[in-house]
Amino acid sequence: MEKYTYSPDVSDESDTNEEDTKMVDDPLCNPNRPVKITFEEITSAAYKIRSGVLNTPCIRSHLSALTGMDIYLKKDFLQQTGSFKERGARYAMLMLTPEQRQKGVVAASLGNHAQAVCYHGYQLGIPVTVVMPIIAPIMKIQKCREFNANVIMEGKNMDEAKRIAVALSKERGWTYINGYDNPQVIAGQGTMALEIMEQVQDIDAVVVPTGGGGLLAGVAVAIKSLYPSIKVIGVESERCASYTKAIENGKPILTTIEGTLADGLAVPMIGYNAWETSKTLVDKMVIVKEEWIAVAILRFIEDEKCVVEGAGACGLAAILAGQLDECKGKRVVLLLTGGNIDTTILGRCLERGLAADGRLVKCKVTVSDRPGGISELCKLIGSIGVSIKDVIHERAWVASDVFSVEVKVVCETRDYHHSIELRELLFSRYKKVRFDNFPPKCAVKTN
Repeated sequence: MEKYTYSPDVSDESDTNEEDTKMVDDPLCNPNRPVKITFEEITSAAYKIRSGVLNTPCIRSHLSALTGMDIYLKKDFLQQTGSFKERGARYAMLMLTPEQRQKGVVAASLGNHAQAVCYHGYQLGIPVTVVMPIIAPIMKIQKCREFNANVIMEGKNMDEAKRIAVALSKERGWTYINGYDNPQVIAGQGTMALEIMEQVQDIDAVVVPTGGGGLLAGVAVAIKSLYPSIKVIGVESERCASYTKAIENGKPILTTIEGTLADGLAVPMIGYNAWETSKTLVDKMVIVKEEWIAVAILRFIEDEKCVVEGAGACGLAAILAGQLDECKGKRVVLLLTGGNIDTTILGRCLERGLAADGRLVKCKVTVSDRPGGISELCKLIGSIGVSIKDVIHERAWVASDVFSVEVKVVCETRDYHHSIELRELLFSRYKKVRFDNFPPKCAVKTN
């Protein structure tokens, strides 16, 4: 039985742009003959990887009460290397010929796919080389080296790293494993959906973080093959909205990406196989703002005691931002795809999340420079239970008079309503008060 089917509506002679031609360098990702992954291939992958990949839990979330939805969390960040990427990586490596195994494989990745290939290559005795762009998180780089892989740090972004990896595969005879568009990788990622449908009954929607589209494609095929009524919703960051651009363009197109908290989704172009497989199966694509990703990371830590990276938090971010209100009162599964957030970035994410949530505020207040002026301000702030994190005062740049001083105060409050209380108090006591970037009402917790 054929496990892959070539799309009949895309001709070998179809028009291609320059980027399409470059993609032919990867023999399994030909823009002229994109591959549609079938349900049969996903079930085959599930059988073959079962001994090397965890069947991760999918449990009801404490966030259900906050969001008004019956939310279940598929915790695939509990895999050995901290992400779902192990599924596709292991299946692709199991399907190598003896000769390919002996020569080794090469991959390009910002981190999670690299770690997955390195770990399973180590387990299966296959030599691995990974090309990681210079912006890859330090923690992910170190993890790859721990699995005895050859790590090459080159390329300023994923596009450049990928070109280097493909060139190495041709030069050295290594097998290149695309992290999101290799057909076997897509099939492997789809095994997560098979587990979900066994673990949770009566699902209304599944929300899938989307970067290169491989996970979305595999999950969509598995779900729609068994339960066509379940909504498949993709989510991506506004700073790397490659799938949305593909929808607008009618096919994958190279997209400019910016630095994002969801670094695992920072892929400049959706894979051709992923696009061909998923384009008719996805019910909705949502673009989320960075501040909502930060708030979602914060919520997971506070309410679920889960440390997830930005990519894994995108589903909750879309819900908190009010972009999935049609799912109110329904049963929704969120895919927590990875937990490999760089420890140097986590603190910044939490601070940004607190600020976006209205719990970390910065204001400038002009007070008397006479003895006790600044002390009076601090006492006033403390009188309502607000914690002062930092105080800086300026005299030289206050234009009003020489007897005044501008005090910049960074405060931590209990919640958004507490910040409103602080703002109203300061405005009632001082003539010159300015809040920097005071957030609109966010997803305020309710008891």
